[in-house]
Amino acid sequence: GVRSLDCSLAMSSLNLNVDVNQNGDIKKADTLDDINDIDFSKLLEKPRPLNIERLRSLDERSLTELSGSPQLRNADNASRVHDHADYVASPSVGRRSGFNTPRSVHGFESHPMVGEAWDALRRSMVYFRGQPVGTIAAVDNSEEKLNYDQVFVRDFVPSALAFLMNGEPDIVRNFLLKTLRLQSWEKKIDRFQLGEGVMPASFKVFHDPVRNHETLIADFGESAIGRVAPVDSGFWWIILLRAYTKSTGDSSLADMPECQKGIRLILSLCLSEGFDTFPTLLCADGCCMIDRRMGVYGYPIEIQALFFMALRCALLVLKHDGEGKEMVEQIVKRLHALSYHMRSYFWLDLKQLNDIYRYKTEEYSHTAVNKFNVIPDSLPEWIFDFMPSHGGFFIGNVSPARMDFRWFALGNCIAILSSMATPEQSTAIMDLIESRWEELVGEMPLKVCYPAIESHEWRIVTGCDPKNTRWSYHNGGSWPVLLWLLTAACIKTGRPQIARRAIEVAEARLHKDNWPEYYDGKLGRYVGKQSRKCQTWSIAGYLVAKMMLEDPSHVGMVALEEDKQMKPVMRRSNSWTC
Repeated sequence: GVRSLDCSLAMSSLNLNVDVNQNGDIKKADTLDDINDIDFSKLLEKPRPLNIERLRSLDERSLTELSGSPQLRNADNASRVHDHADYVASPSVGRRSGFNTPRSVHGFESHPMVGEAWDALRRSMVYFRGQPVGTIAAVDNSEEKLNYDQVFVRDFVPSALAFLMNGEPDIVRNFLLKTLRLQSWEKKIDRFQLGEGVMPASFKVFHDPVRNHETLIADFGESAIGRVAPVDSGFWWIILLRAYTKSTGDSSLADMPECQKGIRLILSLCLSEGFDTFPTLLCADGCCMIDRRMGVYGYPIEIQALFFMALRCALLVLKHDGEGKEMVEQIVKRLHALSYHMRSYFWLDLKQLNDIYRYKTEEYSHTAVNKFNVIPDSLPEWIFDFMPSHGGFFIGNVSPARMDFRWFALGNCIAILSSMATPEQSTAIMDLIESRWEELVGEMPLKVCYPAIESHEWRIVTGCDPKNTRWSYHNGGSWPVLLWLLTAACIKTGRPQIARRAIEVAEARLHKDNWPEYYDGKLGRYVGKQSRKCQTWSIAGYLVAKMMLEDPSHVGMVALEEDKQMKPVMRRSNSWTC
């Protein structure tokens, strides 16, 4: 049935505090005329910086030295930081973190494989007319290249963060400008023209030896397996633009008219009005990191979390005048509705699971408890044993009569970093990872999704995909690149010991196995059967994780602060009216 929405509850579920750069370039937005009960002035207040010092290493003991006691949890849990709301920006441009040497000049004891990781990352760099513009997906000459010799937008993000943390922003600036230029290209698949705001999935440099001339060739999905446009590319681009601005303190790039237009074009694709009754984005299978048929069509958690984070990052870099002001108003409205929807309907913990187990069906009217008419018999058996007493997570998908209860790592980590998750939900996600360490981390972090689908379900869902067999690739495979997201989420929630433990697990094998793309098996014990070696984002993900532990202020590039005034989310079992 049609879902009614209590506008006042939806709008009050999120009070956003937007941090501005040190120059104060982002101006204060006007209050929306049609909404009087929300204090929008808080959207653009300048945050108070936390005094997070550079640490020799970040462990449970040293966490108590980060700042004064108001930032710490009660004594029975002193190892957790209650609120890393606003991380200070990384030190000035040009400073290197010391990872080019076997031992950091700041005293951080570096693992021997760090230097070799930097060498491998630099070998992956791509140049266009003499300027670095990105890193290729893999430097593996033992396999057919396919498209692994291209610069992927999503793949470049951890590489970009590594260069920013090491005081090398030029390659990131060049990448942002080149992909922005590619956005303006005419994009057609067969006879259908894609939206103007679509960002490419990847690009490569083509050298014409006859003319001695270089050009860029972009792929917007017309060459991809399944011919699916990359919904996540535009979101990652906005997130990276904000990370660049935060890291360098230079807002001139984001302030360029071309960048402002690019942001508006990306978000216009998502904020346009249609037949949707939900604030989430409807997507095809294979439109994100999981780029093959894996049953993630509909409203996948990865896209919703990236969408939420991109909206929040856009608020920080958009100018609040003219077209920008109108876009800001649309963003604010969508964020309130999206945060309410995700926290209410995608969240699963033991209580919510029990509520779903007891659902009645075929309810009609706005008082319905089972709003999506989910059949309790559709609950998979594994979820009852997987759900710990303390812990929870955002499930993979929610749509009419369908809930995908699988765990997806990227979406849950981004939910924490973007503050789409409440502080309590963020803590619960960390509790789940600790409680289900063998299942989600095992012998190589981190499971991209859990559990694997197999047998008849695998045949139906994947179409008998030989690459996504059980516990392989996207179907329960273990992806080292996810280390950086896990580490950032751990630091933001005050649980760096979880990240340290995961990194130590990865260090036992990752370099020895020559930086594979992914691992197979329930525990991630085996190098993936079709895994490329010297995979760039496996290398970069490791480096970023290490640098974040060395200097937790780096997390400020990819983490957005929590609003302590946020009102609690209504439980799914409550009814509400308009």
